[in-house]
Amino acid sequence: MLSEHRSGRLVAWGNAWLAGHTSLDSAAEQVRTDGDEPHRVSGVPGEDGEVGWTVALGRLRAAGVTGLRLALPRPGDPLGLKGPAAFNQAAIAAGEAVLTDGPALGIVPAVDGYGPAGDRGHAVRWTVTPVESGAAPVPTLSEAERELNSALREAAEELARLDVARWRPELAEALAAIRGHGRAPEAVLAPGYPPRAVKVLTQAQRLAAIADLAGQDEGGSVTALESRMRASALVGLERVTRRAQVAAYHSILEPGAG
Repeated sequence: MLSEHRSGRLVAWGNAWLAGHTSLDSAAEQVRTDGDEPHRVSGVPGEDGEVGWTVALGRLRAAGVTGLRLALPRPGDPLGLKGPAAFNQAAIAAGEAVLTDGPALGIVPAVDGYGPAGDRGHAVRWTVTPVESGAAPVPTLSEAERELNSALREAAEELARLDVARWRPELAEALAAIRGHGRAPEAVLAPGYPPRAVKVLTQAQRLAAIADLAGQDEGGSVTALESRMRASALVGLERVTRRAQVAAYHSILEPGAG
């Protein structure tokens, strides 16, 4: 199943609104994913309590925010983060965060799920806090696309040699479903994003889902050596897919974009 980070949706639709490509109400509504309650945001400049994204986005722009950037960190790889340590730890625990251009702010979601499997709901609360100034090192869209293509070739060769689909009968069907999963461009990114970013993000999300699925059932490989080789190939691919997703969401902020 393709995974879409809520922080990515906030970045995409927030940037589209800031650039004049969509309305404030549409941007605020699109941050929510299926099954989410209305999101609540605390720590917004000029607000004492929790507010929704319509108010929060308006307040952020009034405070001088000109763009939103995605962070997809993992332990040992703080991709998109720049400190302080407490914020970085919260973002790594969440696996995602948003940082702002203009005043240095960071935004981290906390998601509480409830309900039975198949009918899950989510209460989502975001916290806005000051962060260190300066830009976090992340790739451009062109750099990420080259990394993605190179990593795909290397990982595909290694995983094909190890014959990923033999480990479980249902794995081959799931992999085929992910590869065949398609979405309209407007369902991938918000208005104003270049078609190239849609392509890169779609490919990165598919590969991330494949890497996650192929990494399951670690005990199913034939030998310990094959298990280690598979893990090595998947770790590299997973990191590159995160870098490509970050670059795709940032592409609307690159010089000459839009």
